[in-house]
Amino acid sequence: MATAQKSHSSRKSSGALSTQERNKVDDSKFAFPDQRKEPLENASHVRNAIARFDQVKDVSDDDREKAFRRIKTAAKKFGVEMKETNWKQLGKQPHTANSSN
Repeated sequence: MATAQKSHSSRKSSGALSTQERNKVDDSKFAFPDQRKEPLENASHVRNAIARFDQVKDVSDDDREKAFRRIKTAAKKFGVEMKETNWKQLGKQPHTANSSN
C-alpha cells in the first residue's frame, strides 16, 4: 500500500538554510560575500547577521563597512529595526562566546 508523504521544504523550521540552499545563494546576498558569511535572505537572517557581526573572523575593516551597509539595506527591506549607525557599534572583536572558533 502506498502512503502519501508530507511535502516539506528542505529549509529547517528555524529559518536556517540547508547546505544545498546556502550553496545556491548568490554571493551578493551575503553580508560578507567574499567569505560567504551571514546570508541576508530574510528578517531572521538579518537579525542573525547583526548578532553575529563581531564573530566573523579574518575580514578587514573595509569588509566590515561594506557588510554593515548590506545589513542595513537588508534590514530596511525586511523591516528589521537597527539602532546602530556605524559598524563599530556592532563590534570588531568577538565579545560573545563561540565554540566553533
